[in-house]
Amino acid sequence: MVAKKSRPVKVSEEIKTWVVDRDLKQGDRLPNEAEMIAIFGVSKGTVREALRILEAEGLISTRTGPGGGSFVNKVTVEHAKSLLANYFYFEQLSLSDFYQLRKILEPELAANLAGKLTEEQLNELDALTASLPEPAKSAQEEKEQHIASLRFHQCLAEFAENRLLGFVIAFMARSLTDLTVYRRLYDPPNHELAMKGREHQQRLVKALRQGDAGAAREIMASHMSVAEELMAVQEAELERRFISVDR
Repeated sequence: MVAKKSRPVKVSEEIKTWVVDRDLKQGDRLPNEAEMIAIFGVSKGTVREALRILEAEGLISTRTGPGGGSFVNKVTVEHAKSLLANYFYFEQLSLSDFYQLRKILEPELAANLAGKLTEEQLNELDALTASLPEPAKSAQEEKEQHIASLRFHQCLAEFAENRLLGFVIAFMARSLTDLTVYRRLYDPPNHELAMKGREHQQRLVKALRQGDAGAAREIMASHMSVAEELMAVQEAELERRFISVDR
Protein backbone atom coordinates (compact mmCIF):
# COMPACT_ATOMS: atom_id res chain seq x y z
CA MET A 1 0.00 0.00 0.00
CA VAL A 2 1.41 3.37 -1.04
CA ALA A 3 1.45 5.90 1.81
CA LYS A 4 -0.65 8.99 1.16
CA LYS A 5 1.47 12.13 0.74
CA SER A 6 0.83 15.03 3.08
CA ARG A 7 -0.13 18.41 1.67
CA PRO A 8 3.30 19.98 2.41
CA VAL A 9 5.06 17.08 0.62
CA LYS A 10 2.83 17.54 -2.43
CA VAL A 11 3.52 21.28 -2.46
CA SER A 12 7.27 20.69 -2.12
CA GLU A 13 7.09 18.52 -5.24
CA GLU A 14 5.05 21.19 -7.04
CA ILE A 15 7.71 23.76 -6.16
CA LYS A 16 10.42 21.49 -7.60
CA THR A 17 8.43 21.15 -10.83
CA TRP A 18 7.88 24.92 -10.89
CA VAL A 19 11.66 25.50 -10.55
CA VAL A 20 12.47 23.01 -13.34
CA ASP A 21 9.84 24.43 -15.68
CA ARG A 22 11.41 27.87 -15.34
CA ASP A 23 14.95 26.54 -15.68
CA LEU A 24 16.07 28.22 -12.46
CA LYS A 25 19.73 27.84 -11.57
CA GLN A 26 21.66 27.59 -8.32
CA GLY A 27 21.40 30.88 -6.46
CA ASP A 28 18.19 32.02 -8.16
CA ARG A 29 15.64 33.44 -5.74
CA LEU A 30 12.28 31.77 -5.20
CA PRO A 31 9.08 33.82 -4.87
CA ASN A 32 8.41 35.22 -1.41
CA GLU A 33 5.96 33.63 0.99
CA ALA A 34 2.94 35.68 -0.12
CA GLU A 35 3.65 34.90 -3.79
CA MET A 36 4.01 31.18 -2.99
CA ILE A 37 0.63 31.18 -1.28
CA ALA A 38 -0.94 32.76 -4.36
CA ILE A 39 0.87 30.50 -6.86
CA PHE A 40 0.10 27.20 -5.16
CA GLY A 41 -3.19 28.13 -3.51
CA VAL A 42 -2.26 26.89 -0.04
CA SER A 43 -1.90 28.29 3.46
CA LYS A 44 1.11 30.02 4.96
CA GLY A 45 1.81 27.00 7.18
CA THR A 46 1.82 24.61 4.23
CA VAL A 47 4.23 26.81 2.25
CA ARG A 48 6.59 27.08 5.21
CA GLU A 49 6.55 23.33 5.82
CA ALA A 50 7.10 22.62 2.10
CA LEU A 51 10.12 24.94 2.11
CA ARG A 52 11.49 23.22 5.22
CA ILE A 53 11.22 19.89 3.39
CA LEU A 54 13.12 21.25 0.40
CA GLU A 55 15.79 22.75 2.65
CA ALA A 56 16.24 19.43 4.48
CA GLU A 57 16.71 17.78 1.07
CA GLY A 58 19.38 20.33 0.24
CA LEU A 59 17.42 21.70 -2.72
CA ILE A 60 17.01 25.22 -1.38
CA SER A 61 18.83 27.44 1.08
CA THR A 62 17.24 30.12 3.22
CA ARG A 63 18.80 33.40 4.31
CA THR A 64 17.36 35.93 6.73
CA GLY A 65 17.78 39.69 6.91
CA PRO A 66 18.15 42.20 4.07
CA GLY A 67 18.43 40.41 0.76
CA GLY A 68 17.25 37.21 2.39
CA GLY A 69 14.70 34.68 1.22
CA SER A 70 14.72 31.20 -0.29
CA PHE A 71 17.17 30.34 -3.06
CA VAL A 72 17.70 27.38 -5.38
CA ASN A 73 20.54 25.26 -4.05
CA LYS A 74 22.66 22.53 -5.58
CA VAL A 75 22.68 19.29 -3.62
CA THR A 76 26.26 18.39 -2.73
CA VAL A 77 27.66 14.95 -3.48
CA GLU A 78 28.22 14.34 0.23
CA HIS A 79 24.64 15.28 1.08
CA ALA A 80 23.33 12.93 -1.61
CA LYS A 81 25.52 10.09 -0.29
CA SER A 82 24.30 10.75 3.25
CA LEU A 83 20.66 10.53 2.16
CA LEU A 84 21.32 7.25 0.35
CA ALA A 85 23.28 5.91 3.31
CA ASN A 86 20.32 6.65 5.58
CA TYR A 87 18.05 4.72 3.23
CA PHE A 88 20.31 1.67 2.93
CA TYR A 89 21.04 1.63 6.67
CA PHE A 90 17.87 -0.42 7.17
CA GLU A 91 18.34 -2.63 4.12
CA GLN A 92 20.93 -4.97 5.69
CA LEU A 93 23.23 -5.00 2.68
CA SER A 94 25.80 -7.78 2.60
CA LEU A 95 29.36 -7.82 1.30
CA SER A 96 28.19 -9.92 -1.66
CA ASP A 97 25.63 -7.22 -2.54
CA PHE A 98 28.41 -4.68 -2.86
CA TYR A 99 30.82 -6.92 -4.73
CA GLN A 100 28.17 -8.02 -7.21
CA LEU A 101 28.14 -4.43 -8.43
CA ARG A 102 31.80 -3.64 -7.83
CA LYS A 103 32.95 -6.52 -10.05
CA ILE A 104 30.88 -5.09 -12.92
CA LEU A 105 31.44 -1.36 -12.52
CA GLU A 106 34.97 -0.85 -11.23
CA PRO A 107 36.80 -2.68 -14.05
CA GLU A 108 34.96 -0.43 -16.52
CA LEU A 109 35.89 2.67 -14.56
CA ALA A 110 39.54 1.60 -14.55
CA ALA A 111 39.50 1.00 -18.30
CA ASN A 112 37.82 4.36 -18.92
CA LEU A 113 40.50 6.21 -16.94
CA ALA A 114 43.51 4.58 -18.62
CA GLY A 115 45.67 7.22 -20.29
CA LYS A 116 43.36 10.07 -19.21
CA LEU A 117 44.64 10.97 -15.75
CA THR A 118 46.98 13.87 -15.09
CA GLU A 119 50.35 13.33 -13.46
CA GLU A 120 48.98 14.99 -10.35
CA GLN A 121 46.09 12.53 -10.19
CA LEU A 122 48.39 9.56 -10.77
CA ASN A 123 50.72 10.79 -8.03
CA GLU A 124 47.74 11.06 -5.69
CA LEU A 125 46.92 7.40 -6.36
CA ASP A 126 50.58 6.44 -5.88
CA ALA A 127 50.60 8.23 -2.53
CA LEU A 128 47.56 6.26 -1.37
CA THR A 129 49.19 2.92 -2.23
CA ALA A 130 52.40 4.06 -0.52
CA SER A 131 50.46 4.73 2.68
CA LEU A 132 50.20 0.97 3.21
CA PRO A 133 53.90 -0.04 3.35
CA GLU A 134 53.88 -2.75 6.00
CA PRO A 135 51.45 -5.41 7.23
CA ALA A 136 49.32 -4.12 10.10
CA LYS A 137 50.58 -5.00 13.58
CA SER A 138 47.29 -4.23 15.32
CA ALA A 139 43.56 -4.05 14.68
CA GLN A 140 43.77 -0.24 14.71
CA GLU A 141 46.44 -0.24 12.00
CA GLU A 142 44.39 -2.73 10.00
CA LYS A 143 41.35 -0.45 10.23
CA GLU A 144 43.40 2.49 8.98
CA GLN A 145 44.68 0.40 6.07
CA HIS A 146 41.17 -0.73 5.13
CA ILE A 147 40.00 2.88 5.09
CA ALA A 148 43.03 4.01 3.04
CA SER A 149 42.51 1.17 0.56
CA LEU A 150 38.86 2.13 0.04
CA ARG A 151 39.91 5.78 -0.25
CA PHE A 152 41.92 4.71 -3.32
CA HIS A 153 38.67 3.57 -4.96
CA GLN A 154 36.85 6.74 -3.92
CA CYS A 155 39.65 8.72 -5.49
CA LEU A 156 39.33 6.81 -8.77
CA ALA A 157 35.57 7.46 -8.69
CA GLU A 158 36.16 11.20 -8.26
CA PHE A 159 38.26 11.17 -11.45
CA ALA A 160 35.48 9.53 -13.50
CA GLU A 161 34.24 11.35 -16.59
CA ASN A 162 30.93 9.52 -16.24
CA ARG A 163 29.59 11.26 -13.14
CA LEU A 164 26.86 8.67 -12.52
CA LEU A 165 29.39 5.82 -12.64
CA GLY A 166 31.72 7.73 -10.36
CA PHE A 167 28.97 8.55 -7.88
CA VAL A 168 27.79 4.95 -7.57
CA ILE A 169 31.32 3.63 -7.06
CA ALA A 170 32.23 6.35 -4.56
CA PHE A 171 29.03 5.66 -2.64
CA MET A 172 29.84 1.94 -2.47
CA ALA A 173 33.37 2.66 -1.25
CA ARG A 174 32.03 4.95 1.45
CA SER A 175 29.39 2.42 2.49
CA LEU A 176 31.97 -0.37 2.63
CA THR A 177 34.13 1.85 4.84
CA ASP A 178 31.20 2.29 7.23
CA LEU A 179 30.40 -1.43 7.05
CA THR A 180 34.02 -2.40 7.75
CA VAL A 181 34.18 -0.16 10.81
CA TYR A 182 30.71 -1.03 12.10
CA ARG A 183 31.22 -4.81 11.81
CA ARG A 184 34.91 -4.64 12.80
CA LEU A 185 35.90 -6.54 9.65
CA TYR A 186 39.47 -5.32 10.18
CA ASP A 187 39.90 -7.46 13.30
CA PRO A 188 41.89 -9.69 13.29
CA PRO A 189 44.36 -8.19 10.78
CA ASN A 190 44.38 -9.95 7.42
CA HIS A 191 47.90 -9.60 5.98
CA GLU A 192 47.03 -11.40 2.76
CA LEU A 193 44.16 -9.02 2.04
CA ALA A 194 46.37 -5.98 2.64
CA MET A 195 49.29 -7.34 0.61
CA LYS A 196 47.23 -8.40 -2.41
CA GLY A 197 45.18 -5.22 -2.31
CA ARG A 198 48.28 -3.04 -2.36
CA GLU A 199 49.85 -5.14 -5.13
CA HIS A 200 46.75 -4.82 -7.33
CA GLN A 201 46.51 -1.08 -6.75
CA GLN A 202 50.17 -0.51 -7.63
CA ARG A 203 49.81 -2.55 -10.83
CA LEU A 204 46.65 -0.65 -11.67
CA VAL A 205 48.32 2.76 -11.34
CA LYS A 206 51.08 1.54 -13.67
CA ALA A 207 48.50 0.44 -16.28
CA LEU A 208 46.65 3.75 -15.95
CA ARG A 209 49.88 5.67 -16.43
CA GLN A 210 50.71 3.60 -19.53
CA GLY A 211 47.21 4.09 -20.95
CA ASP A 212 46.60 0.34 -21.14
CA ALA A 213 42.81 0.05 -20.82
CA GLY A 214 42.77 -3.73 -21.24
CA ALA A 215 45.31 -4.29 -18.49
CA ALA A 216 43.55 -1.79 -16.21
CA ARG A 217 40.25 -3.62 -16.64
CA GLU A 218 41.85 -7.01 -16.03
CA ILE A 219 43.76 -5.87 -12.94
CA MET A 220 40.70 -4.27 -11.38
CA ALA A 221 38.56 -7.33 -12.10
CA SER A 222 41.16 -9.51 -10.37
CA HIS A 223 41.38 -7.01 -7.49
CA MET A 224 37.61 -7.15 -6.94
CA SER A 225 37.46 -10.96 -7.06
CA VAL A 226 40.34 -11.41 -4.64
CA ALA A 227 39.02 -8.73 -2.28
CA GLU A 228 35.57 -10.32 -2.23
CA GLU A 229 37.00 -13.74 -1.48
CA LEU A 230 39.26 -12.54 1.34
CA MET A 231 36.65 -10.23 2.85
CA ALA A 232 34.21 -13.15 2.94
CA VAL A 233 36.82 -15.13 4.88
CA GLN A 234 37.22 -12.18 7.25
CA GLU A 235 33.46 -11.97 7.76
CA ALA A 236 33.20 -15.73 8.37
CA GLU A 237 35.98 -15.54 10.96
CA LEU A 238 34.17 -12.74 12.75
CA GLU A 239 30.93 -14.71 12.83
CA ARG A 240 32.78 -17.81 14.08
CA ARG A 241 34.25 -15.83 16.97
CA PHE A 242 30.82 -14.50 17.96
CA ILE A 243 29.37 -18.00 17.91
CA SER A 244 32.26 -19.26 20.09
CA VAL A 245 31.68 -16.47 22.61
CA ASP A 246 27.91 -17.17 22.73
CA ARG A 247 28.62 -20.77 23.67
